[in-house]
Amino acid sequence: MTSFTESMDIRVYYEDTDHGGVVYYANYLKFMERARSEFLRSAGLELDTIEADFGVMFAVTEAHLLYHAPALFNDMLTVESSLTLIRGARIAFNQKIYRKSDRTLLTSGDISLACISREGKAARIPAPVVYPLRNHLTPKEIS
Repeated sequence: MTSFTESMDIRVYYEDTDHGGVVYYANYLKFMERARSEFLRSAGLELDTIEADFGVMFAVTEAHLLYHAPALFNDMLTVESSLTLIRGARIAFNQKIYRKSDRTLLTSGDISLACISREGKAARIPAPVVYPLRNHLTPKEIS
């Protein structure tokens, strides 16, 4: 297995900021959500296809964020996502958001998700979903 980090660039729009032009704290979670979707896409997985084929979805169960510096209106950001855990019904990511121009770390976070059925009950992550993620896991934690 190799270490893998998926990067995605996002521009800060006016709608992402407060009155002072600083990104509103909850919007970092939106940026991370988009980047996790792109991470899965880079592994050949689409969330809508996973639901259609296996009847499961992913729901955030924990989000631990640290805010290091503010992002500002019109900044170009880079969101880096690393998969850190696949186990049973759990999947977890470490994500970092940088200002692209100077690589200043703005926000870092550990996000845990549960695989759930359409009825909202925990469900084991289907093997055809786990398999393509094996080469994207950092560190080596699969069970």
